[in-house]
Amino acid sequence: MLKGKTALVTGSTSGIGLGIAKALAQQGANIVLNGFGDAEGPQREIAALGVQVAYHGADMSQPAEIEAMVAFAAQRFGQVDILVNNAGIQHVARVENFPPERWDAIIAINLSSAFHATRLALPAMLAANGGKGWGRIINVASVHGLVASAEKSAYVAAKHGVVGLTKVTALENATTGVTCNAICPGWVLTPLVQKQVDAKAQALKLSNAEATKLLLGEKEPSLQFTTPEELGALALFLCSPAADNVRGVAWNMDGGWAAQ
Repeated sequence: MLKGKTALVTGSTSGIGLGIAKALAQQGANIVLNGFGDAEGPQREIAALGVQVAYHGADMSQPAEIEAMVAFAAQRFGQVDILVNNAGIQHVARVENFPPERWDAIIAINLSSAFHATRLALPAMLAANGGKGWGRIINVASVHGLVASAEKSAYVAAKHGVVGLTKVTALENATTGVTCNAICPGWVLTPLVQKQVDAKAQALKLSNAEATKLLLGEKEPSLQFTTPEELGALALFLCSPAADNVRGVAWNMDGGWAAQ
């Protein structure tokens, strides 16, 4: 379905981003990975799916590096057809105790990076398909883009901002072949969430399994994690012709979290 297309997925060396990248690659898209940590392993996983893969280590808090990454993707593969803004970090503290530098970092990486990548990728998307435009911008927000939790002020503010950016981008391009939508996961067992499980287990002197059940029970009625593979399948739908008129949606995959 996506043969000949190129997808740039930020924050894609593990977790949700890698799951989405693999789903797109399975449908033939060439992939540009981005993120910290091991890049060789994820590149091998993508290449094994029979597509071309490249990696750019842009620091997503730095606009100049984001610009270099988008230029790299265009130089390597022609242009970015699918942009998945997934990069994200977390810090937990009450508002009065929240370190200002952590606030600034979370806003930069979780929100501003999506704006910068979007503004840089849009011109080529709008020029595609003989000027009719074709492109898919998928912003990985969070259920915290729809509701709030205590001690997550920066994350919740950033993710609400991502949902707002998604709507504006969709409206501005509503008569073109470029769509923009957000995916809002609940708990996904990623390295980021595992840290929260570990912290809860340590603080309450619980086993990992007990801490996991407690974490899910607080928010997610299904009592099960959403998987990167499920999120990848949703991203794939948003890239399909069936989603041509899905525009500006914040689609939660959260086990019933926001329905409460």
